[in-house]
Amino acid sequence: MNEGTASENPESRFSLALVSAARFPGVRIHRETYLRKALARYCTEDEVRRAIEETPAAAGIPLDVLDKAANDSIRYETTKVSALSAAAGLPGVLALPATVPADIAQYFGHMLRIAQKLAYLYSWPDLFSDDGDDVDDATMGVLTLFFGVMFGTQSANAAVGKVAGMMAEQVAKKLPQKALTQGVVYPIVKKVAAYIGVQMTKQTFAKSVSKAIPVVGAAISGTLTFATYRPMAKRLKKHLSESELAKPAPQVVVVETEVVREPFVPKPA
Repeated sequence: MNEGTASENPESRFSLALVSAARFPGVRIHRETYLRKALARYCTEDEVRRAIEETPAAAGIPLDVLDKAANDSIRYETTKVSALSAAAGLPGVLALPATVPADIAQYFGHMLRIAQKLAYLYSWPDLFSDDGDDVDDATMGVLTLFFGVMFGTQSANAAVGKVAGMMAEQVAKKLPQKALTQGVVYPIVKKVAAYIGVQMTKQTFAKSVSKAIPVVGAAISGTLTFATYRPMAKRLKKHLSESELAKPAPQVVVVETEVVREPFVPKPA
């Protein structure tokens, strides 16, 4: 599909933006490194090891602990994306053609970062392989649904819950490829992508207006980003924390017992 057609098609516009953002340096989160750093403050070394080797749910880490780690990540990413958005607003109206696309791209990049972090905390599998810059169709599908949850679409909420249920039922360590690319979830993925593509156009216009005046525009742009990014991340956090995948597995406690043998005393005849 050529770029002209993609710009007219909301679904293609969103997909192109998502793939482009996923290729930016620093956007992809290394699952093991992130979980080790995020959980180290709240968990034992054994819990962290099990969370990495299996999942935080399988390690029995309570949801309130995962919520604390999630809030730490949301706070960090919100501060970072707001500062970058404000910086992009400084050049003013003459630089709009360059700054607005860059701002949208970095905003999407930080949405991808927080989506990965929250997914890993709430027991979703690794979303990106280490093989090059390509994004496979299943990952595209689930990321589109995550973005849909962040944008507040009910169909995305239901679809994410369905995918999580499939994985929890099968104790799967990979995304359900068929369901996300040609099964019952796929039509929802396409609808959500089209919806977000339309919203992107509206956001681009809003950001263009906010950047028209230097300095003042920077403050407005940073505030606008803060006001939208944090609630969207919180929305995804709430939804993922309530899914089947996030429920901690019951822990079996093995108690060693000592067998006491009484001396044998024969009964009198």
